[in-house]
Amino acid sequence: MRSAQLTVRTGGVGADEAYRRIRDFARYPELSPVVRTVTVRQGTDGEEHSDWEVYFRNGILRWTEADRFDEERLTIAFRQLHGDFEEFTGTWRVRVGAGCLIEFAAEFDFGIPSLAGILDPVAERVLKETIATVLTGLFPGATVVGPEGTGEHEPAVAA
Repeated sequence: MRSAQLTVRTGGVGADEAYRRIRDFARYPELSPVVRTVTVRQGTDGEEHSDWEVYFRNGILRWTEADRFDEERLTIAFRQLHGDFEEFTGTWRVRVGAGCLIEFAAEFDFGIPSLAGILDPVAERVLKETIATVLTGLFPGATVVGPEGTGEHEPAVAA
């Protein structure tokens, strides 16, 4: 299974406000040209379900995920219910350190072993670039600080 991690420093935004902005998935299409649509609806057991369409290569990836929000811990856990991935799970975490840090981590598998060497690296890159673009839109001036918040500082990348 392939993974993608990204940590972004928001600057002058507090953790509660950062969490509120991140959980507004329906806004993501206006923040990144790669995100075609996101439809959010109430799920079961306190979860929300979100339907995603994302441009990928020469087509569109589609999936529905269950999103579980933990406001006390400032985390969001998601898992694909059905869609184009064989498996797709991950987390968002907001934490306070030297400023507000947002950590995104996902694991995915398309379930096509013969194409994994081609598709997985492209999907990882697109996922990281898209998340960086969304976070830059949500938090102007945000910077990517590495996959674990300890890397070299660099500007957020555009998709």
